[in-house]
Amino acid sequence: MPLAEIVLKNLQTKIAQLQTIAESDEVGAVLESADGIARVRGLSSAVNGELLEFPGKIYGTIFNLEKEEIICAILENHTKVKEGAWVKRTGHVVGIKVGKDMLGRVINPMGDPLDGLGSIKTETSYPLENSAPGVVEREPVRVPLQTGYKVVDALVPIGRGQRELIIGDRQTGKTTLAVDTIINQKDTGVVSIYVAVGQKESTVVKLRHQLEQHDALKNTIIIDAPASAPAITQYLAPFVGCTIAEYFMYELKKDTLVVYDDLSKHAAAYRQISLLMRRPPGREAYPGDIFYLHSRLLERAAKLSPAKGGGSMTALPIIETQGSDISAYVPTNVISITDGQIFLEADLFNSGVRPAVNVGISVSRVGGSAQIKAMRRISGTMRIDLAQYREKEAFSMFSSELDKETLRQLKKGALMVELLKQDKNKPLAVEDQVISIYAGVKDLLTDIPLERLSEFETALLKHIHANYADIVETFRTKKEFTRELGLLVQEVINDFKKDWLNVPTVPN
Repeated sequence: MPLAEIVLKNLQTKIAQLQTIAESDEVGAVLESADGIARVRGLSSAVNGELLEFPGKIYGTIFNLEKEEIICAILENHTKVKEGAWVKRTGHVVGIKVGKDMLGRVINPMGDPLDGLGSIKTETSYPLENSAPGVVEREPVRVPLQTGYKVVDALVPIGRGQRELIIGDRQTGKTTLAVDTIINQKDTGVVSIYVAVGQKESTVVKLRHQLEQHDALKNTIIIDAPASAPAITQYLAPFVGCTIAEYFMYELKKDTLVVYDDLSKHAAAYRQISLLMRRPPGREAYPGDIFYLHSRLLERAAKLSPAKGGGSMTALPIIETQGSDISAYVPTNVISITDGQIFLEADLFNSGVRPAVNVGISVSRVGGSAQIKAMRRISGTMRIDLAQYREKEAFSMFSSELDKETLRQLKKGALMVELLKQDKNKPLAVEDQVISIYAGVKDLLTDIPLERLSEFETALLKHIHANYADIVETFRTKKEFTRELGLLVQEVINDFKKDWLNVPTVPN
């Protein structure tokens, strides 16, 4: 057969076997690109929140759909997107790949590791924007999430599935409270997610080291969007944290804890993006949908019903106030969304009360439902005792003669304030908290000098653990406080106190 016929036959065979797949892309053009914001024309079918692709595998997400153009925020390398460049739809919304291998890692909001420990194996992809669970899918908040702080677990209890705001001025211990709560979950099976928005990178490095020291990093994921990161990255970070928590809550039926540190910087990042997009500014230059920004994030926290797996997401948003002004725009918004707030006061912090929780303003709308029975029973009168103390303390400054009842209330109040002080990174187990608070409420510590109260408490708990382990075990397992158990604890404390007071103190 001539060579020409062989070539022709081969060509005909190849043509017959050829399968063509038609692909179409909707492509537009960049009209303007500056400060991480791109204005695009030509994508008439694009939807809000959709991911767009620019040359060089650069992506952006749609924020505004206007009559003639689309405004989107560029996620990374925004300086490389030039005017006139092509842009095409991806058909996907912004999401993140999630998996169990994220535990113990530090990542950025794009899901890239920042800790130098190699790549992360992910199992599936979740969209950043998700609908909050409906009423039927939820269950009442009843299971406690112990922080390890006596003042919080006794007076402002947090339950699994709750949204409890931590609010206060700069440098009042907000992050410390949240981090100690994460440390206290290390043996509970709760997956913790810490979202750092606008923090210094050195702060996140210290935090990771701190969690590693206390063996809490293994159940924690840190998402870092530092102050040096673009506003869009800081804006996405809390949604990434919430999405990862949803993966563990829905797919693995886990209880999760998400700390947003802090939403003040998150709101500022969103304000920056909105102003660059020329959206109309409202109060304090924030856009009109700033309330919706935080409500759609925090409403995703829930305790799921058994039919949905029974998992939970507890949210601890942090808000920084200026001059203790909780009536500012963003603080009032977040207070109205959450199920209570823990208010940390600068004056208390500076006077040596740590944690500096203002019991009068702090509240948990879940209340005793999120406490074990033993704690609920013994902490009932504490808030009243502390409120009376604050009132009488101010009054006593102007009075020379005080009656016996007032003196008793002042002494007990000062003792309770001292008893509720706690060092950072030293969370107490709930059974130890119950014993300690019971001793204070029942006036068993009135003859202990205030300056030695912390020393006595430590020695007492050590003594009970060593010699009366059955009492501790009863609180841990039954979580109840019977009259007989109370009498036994009183007897143990009184006996120990006699011996302890007779031991001479060693001078420093």
